[in-house]
Amino acid sequence: MAEITIRTQLQQDRDFRFQARFEGLEATLLSDEPPPLGESAGPSPLHLLSSAVGTCLSDSLLFALRKYKQSPEPLSCELETSVGRNAQGRLRVSAIQAKLHLGVPAANIAHLERALAQFEEFCTVTQSVRAAIPVSVQVFDAQGVQLK
Repeated sequence: MAEITIRTQLQQDRDFRFQARFEGLEATLLSDEPPPLGESAGPSPLHLLSSAVGTCLSDSLLFALRKYKQSPEPLSCELETSVGRNAQGRLRVSAIQAKLHLGVPAANIAHLERALAQFEEFCTVTQSVRAAIPVSVQVFDAQGVQLK
């Protein structure tokens, strides 16, 4: 596959509130910082980073399972993004923990072990973010049984 370029245009609405427009998409996205900088009118950049990791992991798990013609829907994902100060006292993301939940019991999914062993490798965002931020991933079935 040839390298692709994703183009996004940000336009300041006011203060720390920005509208994001994505080339080729009709949808726009409003982002904003929490108080005291902004008004929390939309997700902050930290929310967007967390969401990008979780969405990409969920998509990758779905892709891996569908390769085996499995239907794990509905999938869900919970994320905890830890933010702390570095040695220079600046805020940085220190870790992201993702918990993915299948919508069905594990017993209903064939080739589950194979899909679980490989799905994270398909996740472009997580594999890119992991170069700087530890990302831990857990997977649970619909009955709450931890699979990974």
